[in-house]
Amino acid sequence: MNKLKLRLKLEQFFLEDIGDHDVTSEPIFGVKEKGKIVFIAKENGVFCGEDIIRMGFKILDDEITTNIKVKDGERIEKGQALAEAEGTVANLLKGERVILNLVQRMSGIATMTNKAVSVLNSSHTKICDTRKTTPGLRMFEKYAVRCGGGYNHRYGLYDAVMIKDNHISFAGSIQKAVEAVRSEIGHMVKIEVETETKEQVMEAAAAKADVIMFDNREPAEIKEWLKYIPVGTITEASGGITFENLASYGDTGADYISLGFLTHSAKSIDISVKVLHGKGEY
Repeated sequence: MNKLKLRLKLEQFFLEDIGDHDVTSEPIFGVKEKGKIVFIAKENGVFCGEDIIRMGFKILDDEITTNIKVKDGERIEKGQALAEAEGTVANLLKGERVILNLVQRMSGIATMTNKAVSVLNSSHTKICDTRKTTPGLRMFEKYAVRCGGGYNHRYGLYDAVMIKDNHISFAGSIQKAVEAVRSEIGHMVKIEVETETKEQVMEAAAAKADVIMFDNREPAEIKEWLKYIPVGTITEASGGITFENLASYGDTGADYISLGFLTHSAKSIDISVKVLHGKGEY
């Protein structure tokens, strides 16, 4: 993740939670009392959030030290100690919830992505995400997808063209939409077209789209329509794909399968923070 963006985001999140000051921790512990906490996995999954823990506490207190025991993308098991942080108690407690929320969310997405990659079990077709992310958390959620073994689709409306059904309806045709876009964008920006019929696939191919998406199509249809796709054109399957039918898309020949549920439906991994006492007990 971009460190400058990460710091700005974390500062915003801390300001939202802490406000002017922590009216609970500061009166109890003041500014001098020291302590140590540990992050513990309460279920199995894939970890994601090294930089969140490391930078998060540093933003609040440069003297807090952290010891991250696992790397992003590594599998974790219930009861495993994931990271430790040591420093002023009040500042540890100020950062605990924001950091934990992000790590749990990102680890949940990484875990779900890893499961999707395993279920698909394809040496060719790759799993990728969509723009169906939580507002404000896109950079975190897309990074988590990569940690789980997936790939990123476009980040927003600014980095790749995606001509969808409503664009086509307003423009009048795929050809007109592609021509209009191509006359304005630079040569480094790819154009993707969403298709729902064989005729649309052929029109997108004739318009020389860089990426052709098969929207809400069955595996058999995708296999059949691929013969109309020029060599070098990237293909993507999307829509109506779940864990239950994902494996059936593994040998379609599509280059990518985009799954919105990786980010919009992922369950956070259960992780807790406990006080770590002198003898390593919590």
